[in-house]
Amino acid sequence: MPDRRDEPSAGPEPSGEALFGTAAGEYARYRPGVPDGAVRLLAATLHGVPAPVLLDLGTGTGQVPRALLPVVPRMAHVNLVDVNQQMLAQATAELEPLLGACTVTAYAGEAHTFAPRILSQRADLVTCCRAFHWMDRPAVLKMADRVAAPHAAIAVMGDGSLWTHDADWTVALRALIQNYLGEGRRAGTRGTYTEPGRSYEDDLAASAFSDVSEHRFPLTRVWTPESVIGYLRSTSFARPALFADRHQAFEAEARRLLDAHARSGTLREEAVFTVLLARRPGTAS
Repeated sequence: MPDRRDEPSAGPEPSGEALFGTAAGEYARYRPGVPDGAVRLLAATLHGVPAPVLLDLGTGTGQVPRALLPVVPRMAHVNLVDVNQQMLAQATAELEPLLGACTVTAYAGEAHTFAPRILSQRADLVTCCRAFHWMDRPAVLKMADRVAAPHAAIAVMGDGSLWTHDADWTVALRALIQNYLGEGRRAGTRGTYTEPGRSYEDDLAASAFSDVSEHRFPLTRVWTPESVIGYLRSTSFARPALFADRHQAFEAEARRLLDAHARSGTLREEAVFTVLLARRPGTAS
């Protein structure tokens, strides 16, 4: 299952503008994408669907549709859902060169409040990548049951974060962040992280999409000190506003730390990207 240790306390989404502010540029440039194996798995759920409709929840800068559109060129429509207007604007701009005949609708609001503008345009695939923890998950799954086609799959995806990874350089970086912000992992506008009440598997098992399979994709990521600094600006645990007037000092110290740990200018992360693929019982292909 997706590593939940990089999540804030459970509950409805905070304001996207308050939490991530103007981080859309850092998201688009520095957030890791969706691994090829996971993209192929998602594309396979649409086999035999002539004009698929994708609903991407917590889309951020549109990483999931950006990965899927070249693999599923017959995609007919993409619904982007996010609480952050700047993220949606960035996602729309990033998708434009890939669309062809595909159309896009951007919905600014909490995921569980989404309703398609065209009621007959039911989603064939519902995706949520590294964002399910911000949401009212039972309400989101009820919404998905209303708007998804009978054969539709839901994919809840994620990996850890540089906070949870245990390489020498990430442990040192985490300690530096704690030196500035305190021992507890900061969780955006809500204070510090607390363990969520139940797993994603339990959320799905209690929903209409209770036929769940887990798919794990091990991968190696190669970072540079610059890309790590950019990534940190896009996170809830190290976003610039948390440091106030100490942010410039933190970044300078973090850069020195990362340079000291880098080998030939790079830093390695061994991660596992996990996809929980869920369907209504009796509909798996």
